[in-house]
Amino acid sequence: METLRTVTARLKAAGDETRLRLMALLADGERTVKDMTDILGQSQPRISRHLKLLTESGLVERRPEGSWVYYSLADAADAEGLMRGVLAALGEEDLALRRDRERLAEVKARNQAAAGRYFAEHAEEWDRIRSLHIPEKEVEAAILAAAGPGPFRALLDIGTGTGRMLELFAERYERGLGVDLSQPMLAVARANLEGAGVSHARVRLGDTLNLPVPRDSYDFVIFHQVLHYLDEPARAVAEAARAVAPGGRLLIVDFAPHELEFLREAHAHRRLGFDHRQLRQWVEAAGLTLEATTDLKPGTGQAQGLTVTICVAQDRRVRLAAIDEALAPGE
Repeated sequence: METLRTVTARLKAAGDETRLRLMALLADGERTVKDMTDILGQSQPRISRHLKLLTESGLVERRPEGSWVYYSLADAADAEGLMRGVLAALGEEDLALRRDRERLAEVKARNQAAAGRYFAEHAEEWDRIRSLHIPEKEVEAAILAAAGPGPFRALLDIGTGTGRMLELFAERYERGLGVDLSQPMLAVARANLEGAGVSHARVRLGDTLNLPVPRDSYDFVIFHQVLHYLDEPARAVAEAARAVAPGGRLLIVDFAPHELEFLREAHAHRRLGFDHRQLRQWVEAAGLTLEATTDLKPGTGQAQGLTVTICVAQDRRVRLAAIDEALAPGE
């Protein structure tokens, strides 16, 4: 239970128009200082000062990533409950908040467009970037081991890129679908799958935050080197979990935290890796249970190597068909 002094301090920190607007923005997801200066039209020092007060009060969390810093609403249940109550009192039709939401949509569109341009320009170079970590064969062997033998009724590869995961798992699923926002990437994936003789998988244009698939429709869902390109990775994980069938699994392959800024500058990486705590928070918030997290560290000869993290989570629900089968009398 919070003390009167703590609650008073938090209410005092929130009692400013600009700080309320900042919290309303952060209720929609993590943002950088640049994002918020663009949206509110205020100077970077002013925004940073307001964020510092919110962070010191425990209402907002600060997460450095290389030269960037991401801010989000605090995870603590007591602080979150207070913030949600304050934000719920704000009018939906308030002019300033409505304009902030409009500018937020523009910022999201700008970030998404930047990633789309990168994919369009580098579609055929997608696989080359992976030379920064241990050999791809070793990574893929670890991915197959983490996924389990299957077979999978239906596999969904989100951000399919070149379609490599659909090709890698081809012998383990009955039906596969790859989703990607880049049409040039989809062209590459289609060509690769056709060349590999994978006829039971298809690819389609689709948004990671609004997947074009029904709820509970895939028993195996994959994010392979996708989340670090996204503005809202936690939201993408939640959307992926929506597609996971009862008892199904979600596999995330991405980088551990690193400081290779050139990946952000030259290759449109929005995030410089994710730690185990972040991944656990995201999958559990999405209603999944974390099964295992494995780190594949770079080789001794890779001075600026990247650690690849493989995370496996499972849907908490039990497949009803399996229960019925177990309870059915023997023949």
